[in-house]
Amino acid sequence: MSTTQTLAPLATGEARKMATREAYGAALLELGAQRKDVVVLDADLSGSTKTKAFSQAHPDRFFNLGVAEANMIGTAAGLATTGLTVFASSFAMFAAGKPWEQIRQSVCVPELNVKICATHAGLTVGEDGKSHQMLEDVALMRVLPHMRVIVPADGVEAAQAVHAVAAADGPFYVRLSRASTPILFSEDYRFEIGKGAVLREGTDLCLVACGVTVAAALEAADLLAQQGTNARVINLATIDPIDTELLVQSARQCGAVLTVEEHQIRGGLGDAVAHVLVHHHPVPMDMLGMDDEFGQSGGADELLAHYGLDASSIARRAQELLRR
Repeated sequence: MSTTQTLAPLATGEARKMATREAYGAALLELGAQRKDVVVLDADLSGSTKTKAFSQAHPDRFFNLGVAEANMIGTAAGLATTGLTVFASSFAMFAAGKPWEQIRQSVCVPELNVKICATHAGLTVGEDGKSHQMLEDVALMRVLPHMRVIVPADGVEAAQAVHAVAAADGPFYVRLSRASTPILFSEDYRFEIGKGAVLREGTDLCLVACGVTVAAALEAADLLAQQGTNARVINLATIDPIDTELLVQSARQCGAVLTVEEHQIRGGLGDAVAHVLVHHHPVPMDMLGMDDEFGQSGGADELLAHYGLDASSIARRAQELLRR
């Protein structure tokens, strides 16, 4: 099993915050200086996706395709055939939803070296409302053969994930947030494609989360501890390829699994974990996320609480699972 990772001081209430899209922009800038084969494409949202810094530093390797996401993916595929490492960015609603056919046909079928890094995913897009709150992108991407899917939990992990996907060949989808969230990991944290990370040990049940819900899962584990329940917390940043070994070991040792995601529970993290456990070690399981509904306009934290994705709601659902 993975060793328990060292966390930043989240519980002090003084944790530094950063949006994972900010970390993406900084990591791209580093990559651009290190590697001449890295090119970046954007769909007229470079200020928001944080690719603007790369465009200013390396204008000869940045292409704004305008509000034409299908063309952006087709162009990315074409550039990748020449041996370049291509990053393509827009909001998740536009990066995963609008050009899905081009992603399938032009990127995944030929297994080209295109990294789709989508910002503004999930409920925490906030006030932009249901039209922009992409809650189905993980499902759309993980169903595609050859596509790897990564949902970083904080800025430290997001930066490392960007460097990792640049070093690996083939298609990737990296899901990034708009809202600033706590920095969870210390500088010695190491992200590895296909590996989950145990953030807190426990034996009564296992909380499995990804992205912005990891911080809430850690807080929920603290609440559960006050109630006498010892919860393990796993950050499953890589949803595909999934860490089967860690999930099966945790199911055996904890006896119950609760998944938490800022996404539809159909086709997302919960389905991915259930697929592993039903084949290898079935245990009582529940899934927290969006259950067959769209979001609405509101503040990021307000929305997470409203839809039961805050710490107290996770802890309550965990206790219900244990009673089963």
